[in-house]
Amino acid sequence: MDFVDRKAEIAELHRVLSPNAPARFVVVYGRRRLGKSTLIKKVLNKEDVYYMAGDFIDQVQRDMLRNQLAEKFPAISRATYSSWEDLFQMLNSLITEKFTLCLDEFPYMVKHSPELPSVVQRLVDSGAMKFNLIICGSSQRMMQNMILSQSEPLYGRADAIIDVRPIPIEYLSQALHLDAVSTVEEYSVWGGVPRYWELREEYSDFKEAIKSILVSSTGILYDEPKRLFLDDMTATVQSESLMSVVASGANKLSEIASRMGREATALSAPIDRLIQMNYLRREIPFGESPKKSKKSIYRINDPMMDFYYTFIVPNISEIGRGRRSIVMEDIESGFNSYVGRHWEHLCREAVSGNTIAGFRWREASRWWGSVKTEGIVRNMEFDIIAESIDGKALLVGECKWTNTEYASELMNTLTKKASVLPFAQDKKIIPLLFLKNKPKNVETTEHRILYPEDIIRMAYGEE
Repeated sequence: MDFVDRKAEIAELHRVLSPNAPARFVVVYGRRRLGKSTLIKKVLNKEDVYYMAGDFIDQVQRDMLRNQLAEKFPAISRATYSSWEDLFQMLNSLITEKFTLCLDEFPYMVKHSPELPSVVQRLVDSGAMKFNLIICGSSQRMMQNMILSQSEPLYGRADAIIDVRPIPIEYLSQALHLDAVSTVEEYSVWGGVPRYWELREEYSDFKEAIKSILVSSTGILYDEPKRLFLDDMTATVQSESLMSVVASGANKLSEIASRMGREATALSAPIDRLIQMNYLRREIPFGESPKKSKKSIYRINDPMMDFYYTFIVPNISEIGRGRRSIVMEDIESGFNSYVGRHWEHLCREAVSGNTIAGFRWREASRWWGSVKTEGIVRNMEFDIIAESIDGKALLVGECKWTNTEYASELMNTLTKKASVLPFAQDKKIIPLLFLKNKPKNVETTEHRILYPEDIIRMAYGEE
């Protein structure tokens, strides 16, 4: 598969590592499988040194790095270094022309040498460093703590910090040559993780890829969530339990706590940690304060993890017995509903910040609550609500991931519901439908409808 996206990250690395610039200290981090190492190698040249750390004790790690550096600086191999300070000082003394040293999986090095961040701090602060230094890591928690916590030695030292995120949906369409509907469906499973795309590319059929990669005890992604969690924590049981409970439909904190047999207050920290790592997200109704709202619900944010905990975990026993066909039937029966959740989220992301119907919209949200009409209190939900930047209009949207819909009926119901919203008064209502396919009554051209191809384009920032 061709290398896609990452143009902004590559441009930033080229800028900060410019040959005419002084020696720089750069931090690159993000969860495993996002292509951080490949990204860095794209900007390194033959004069630079790339070192992949392992889970080794400090002396073995130093010896391995020394041997790697010896290919460029033979004199560095004449000694064994009992400290990182000694090794870096020797390296610095041998340099006659600036180059870049990348220490990939830096958290492994720190695990066995907790003094290493302080050594790097002194090296950077000395002003005598003759080489660019890149540190990279998949442990999001450790990397964020090292560079973003004011109490840590490396806080404020980096010349550039690159947080590598999942790739936008449009690039999946390009990478795997998919139509728009297939792109949404496959993104709902693989997300924006390039390594998953590479694995998927090895199969000609989407279902066969799922069956081989995930619905198999020997599948390469069968234990993927546990591996990801181990990058950031020593015990994974609580995180895996939380994800399983959320995937099963417990979305409120009280429901999650009840299912897990824990006090809600005991779950705040682990939930916040999963949100920080982008595995969970918190949703609140449109118009509510993030700090004050008591109506929070939680969803799995990462598509592959959502698929795993929705379909794989409940079927672990069947997979263990080799009954993969039964599991695939379960997946197929619930797949449209599953994709529908991700379709809604993609639509909200696409609306946010974009211009539609002549208005530019603020961040889009869901809304749920009670509305009193004609003396009767009714519970209502909206898939998408967004306010225009000028505050004069309100976008209300309905998302459907089904094969057949009637646009007129959907639009009439949506418009009627929106008219009684208390916060919609004195605003122009812009109703939108977000549909998988063109509806039966396509002649009703007065309806504004957006389809997968529109959302994919808008998600990349094009209007």
